[in-house]
Amino acid sequence: MSAPLLSVRDLKVTFAGRGRTVTAVDGVSFDIRPGEIFGLVGESGCGKSVTCRSLIRLFGGAAPSRMEGSITFEGRDLVTLRNSDFVDIRGSRIAMIFQDPMTALNPTMRIGRQIQEGLIRHGRLAGRTPRQAAVDLLKSVGVTAPERRLDAYPHAFSGGMRQRVLIAIALACRPKLLIADEPTTALDVTVQDQILKLILKLRAETGMAVLFVTHDLGVVAQTCDRVAVMYAGRIAETADTAQLFAKPSHPYTRALLGALPALHGKQDRLEPIGGAPPDLSAPPPGCRFHPRCRFAVGQCAREEPPLLDVEPGHLSACLRMKEIA
Repeated sequence: MSAPLLSVRDLKVTFAGRGRTVTAVDGVSFDIRPGEIFGLVGESGCGKSVTCRSLIRLFGGAAPSRMEGSITFEGRDLVTLRNSDFVDIRGSRIAMIFQDPMTALNPTMRIGRQIQEGLIRHGRLAGRTPRQAAVDLLKSVGVTAPERRLDAYPHAFSGGMRQRVLIAIALACRPKLLIADEPTTALDVTVQDQILKLILKLRAETGMAVLFVTHDLGVVAQTCDRVAVMYAGRIAETADTAQLFAKPSHPYTRALLGALPALHGKQDRLEPIGGAPPDLSAPPPGCRFHPRCRFAVGQCAREEPPLLDVEPGHLSACLRMKEIA
């Protein structure tokens, strides 16, 4: 087994503001190997996007933030790296496809200029002009008439085409790790399928690893090699994709699977997850899922469950995981 390309250990990200402190990511650990597609799954607000942005130190500045733990990428700890060194990694070695293609592009800049920025900044032209390199990138992601479309503004593109442009920007410098933050959420199912096939094709051609963030377990089954299920800022379960679907060992994973409609055979009633995710400024004691869990016992409200082996390569943070599995 190859050494991890990315190794995250005990990552904790805290935001302070408006009289309260929110720990959006609390003790998250996972590895991504070269060429692997690793899925990160969970409801909205569970900390998936904050985890992604912490990898490239991109919080914007909406609130003061503090990051603890370690993020090791190609042998370098990104948490302690100086900002002057980090700019050579962000966009070059690690790139990101942002969540909403309708808002992620700058509406005042032509598409060509937005693609060329990273190429010029990181010197990845390989003897081509910036314009020709941008044309080649648009061709690689299936954009028709790329020479003409370089001069268009984002409003002239559909959601699916904008997502292809975002993928082209992310792939411009041939990164070793691509972070795809819910890249199919705002798209119709036909375009979703095209984007997923495109990411798989590009992974096969370039050998890049992918951190694929989604709330859709159907997309995970189609795309990912391994997956971590996240709830309320913590990892609830992690396993190879086949293991997770065959033997879910955390009540939250079971609940997510129970809420999926079946495509074949008799369909029983869907089982929605009762309640709502907790307020991360005041999470419940013990297991954070216990207020919504039908398997919970008194011990679950008192003890914080660690991630333990269900079987080799399969971890679950549940005090009753053996019974549930």
